[in-house]
Amino acid sequence: MQQFKESKKDKKKPNVSMGKAFKTIIWPRRNLVFIGLVLIVIKSLAGLILPWQSKILLDEVVPNKDFKQLYTLIGIVLVAILVQAITSFLLTRILSVQAQYLISELRAQVQKKVLSLPISFFDNTKSGALVSRIMSDVEGVRNLIGTGLVQLVGGSITAIISLVILINLNPWMTLFVFLPISIFGIVALKAFKFIRPIFRTRGKINAEVKGRLTETLAGVRVIKAFNAEEQENTVFEKGVDKLFQNVKKSLTATALMTSSSTFLIGVATTGIMGIGGYYMIQGEMTAGEFLFFTLILGFMIAPIVQMSNIGSQLTEALAGLDRTEELMNMAAEEDDENRTISLKDVKGEIIFNDVSFAYEEGKEVLNNISFQVPSGSVTALVGSSGSGKSTIAGLSATFLKPKSGKVTIDNNDMSKVKLSSYRKNLGVVLQDEFLFEGTIRENILFPRPNATEKELQNAVKAAYVNEFADRFDDGLDTLIGERGVKLSGGQRQRLAIARAILANPKIIILDEATSSLDTESEALIQKSLSELIKDRTTIVIAHRLSTIKQADQILVIEAGNIVERGTHNELIKLEGRYFDLYTYQAKI
Repeated sequence: MQQFKESKKDKKKPNVSMGKAFKTIIWPRRNLVFIGLVLIVIKSLAGLILPWQSKILLDEVVPNKDFKQLYTLIGIVLVAILVQAITSFLLTRILSVQAQYLISELRAQVQKKVLSLPISFFDNTKSGALVSRIMSDVEGVRNLIGTGLVQLVGGSITAIISLVILINLNPWMTLFVFLPISIFGIVALKAFKFIRPIFRTRGKINAEVKGRLTETLAGVRVIKAFNAEEQENTVFEKGVDKLFQNVKKSLTATALMTSSSTFLIGVATTGIMGIGGYYMIQGEMTAGEFLFFTLILGFMIAPIVQMSNIGSQLTEALAGLDRTEELMNMAAEEDDENRTISLKDVKGEIIFNDVSFAYEEGKEVLNNISFQVPSGSVTALVGSSGSGKSTIAGLSATFLKPKSGKVTIDNNDMSKVKLSSYRKNLGVVLQDEFLFEGTIRENILFPRPNATEKELQNAVKAAYVNEFADRFDDGLDTLIGERGVKLSGGQRQRLAIARAILANPKIIILDEATSSLDTESEALIQKSLSELIKDRTTIVIAHRLSTIKQADQILVIEAGNIVERGTHNELIKLEGRYFDLYTYQAKI
């Protein structure tokens, strides 16, 4: 399926370097990271107490049968264990909590960025994929600020301290161990370089699979209605199999590192047994010194073995940051340097001057159209499906940009107007109006959460929402389900109009606002729409031509051109395209 095809472009995306991650994420939190490093060094040094005291136990306490020194030794070991427990708790409490806070911060930043992107971005991106990018891609940073990076750095410090102790104990035994460990380090570095693109691709596949799953769940009624469960199951199975194949690649590389470490460390351990046994037989090393060497060796090797796990985590974190960085680098709508005009007192006059538009190169949807929508007037757009009516509405709402020509608001070029200053004066009621999961009240209050109860009730009555809300036990506090699934089409439409009335905009765009209503609901809505559009600039798209008789001007759109314009009576007299459409509907 197309949605699961891997993009070649994705492989060419620039990587987020460890240096950049350090500068932007780690350095601003350097104090916490430094505390974490101090704690892990203290924890590691406390851990060295046990091997040291074990040597004293075998070489001094037991041979001399010194019970007093034995009690002292036990006390020292217990204190060291307590220090390890306290530092371990503090590490988790300070760094892990800070890492989770960072994740929540990044999610908020990414979500804010996503909402700032133009409508065209959302038209080409699955909502489920965006959810994955916002929620999942940033999770890996916990390994940059959390215990992962600190353990790697702190463990490296411990390994260096242990190496110095080992060299002082027996340089030849230390050299024998160091060679296989160096080989393992080289293998690990090669593996990490191989793994990072796999993790980056995994994020993309994961987003695609979640995107499809979100669509499937949202469209479950359509799926069941067409008995298409098996078809959807197949699509999803292909997606999760592709995800599995990706995971299998990374597991193979990780397994290679793990098995390499097991083999090479096993070789080193076997060699230590042989060399240590030789030295003890020769009397050049005591049993306590051998035990001390073996335990300290563990402190040196442990961070290197951990590197396979922590290194994978850091690689995954950087791969997630690659995808997050790609999203954060996209240009927001408001980032356009040309948008310098901030509208103050909006009158609402909209003019299209020689405007053309195409969704795809070479496939014109609008062809050099020009018309004026005077302030406070009603302009209706009619025509067959695909003629370009909704595109005109999209351009008027600044959801789209003209390919050529100019759209103006109060003689200001729309492409130079700050979007927030225009859209706060804009109200839109769509054919398939989106409602949020929650109550009727919450959905009406959406554009103005701080509106008074009186303003709310006025909007409710004006859109005749009370006509159906009063029948529910909970009234306006009735839960309407996801996308308002518990309401009928007409009820959802009236709720959407109440929301627009409460927003009190200067400009209204009605896209098939009455198309899903029955005759009774339509009559109620026509009354509320009359109130809504009073003294407001209104652009109406309607298939039911009976609803636009009173429009100040009607534009007949066909194949991206305005073929007729005038009032209802004027167009009827012309006996052209509008006349044909109107008389045809009148017969139905």
